Amino acid sequence: MNEEIKEKEVRVIGDDNSPMGIIDTKEAIRMAEEKDLDLVLISPNAVPPVCRIMDFGKFVYEQAKKEKENKKNQKVVVLKEVRLSASIEEHDVEIKANNARKFLTEGDKVKVTVRFRGREADYSFKGTKILDNFFKKIEDLSVIEKPAKLEGKNMTMIVAPKRA
Repeated sequence: MNEEIKEKEVRVIGDDNSPMGIIDTKEAIRMAEEKDLDLVLISPNAVPPVCRIMDFGKFVYEQAKKEKENKKNQKVVVLKEVRLSASIEEHDVEIKANNARKFLTEGDKVKVTVRFRGREADYSFKGTKILDNFFKKIEDLSVIEKPAKLEGKNMTMIVAPKRA
């Protein structure tokens, strides 16, 4: 802004958003100072570069206000985890599915993990069966984002809430 602009000539936009044409940089700075405003470089890559006469402090404040508003409207998606074992009973699967259902209605993703201990990993088809059964209980609220996959001694599946 102001004296930091090194170009000889710039395209100037007035404080009322009216184009003022291509003007010598020193002249544009003088015009801005007459109005107690700043000459701010808006588009440095244009030929000639585009500058605007404005109150820089007010501009920075408005930008910060917009960023804060955008941040407030942003929804942070959290990844919750539900752990199951290879020898889980049907009723326990129901309870875990209800917990996952609650997470999904809040808009969070759910990572469902079946943990295999000892030689249980040899029977990974049981884990697939458990995860399929689990998904059937919550499929009205969710979609599979990452299908079941065996990773070491854990089989994981990520489920996301359905879009309305």
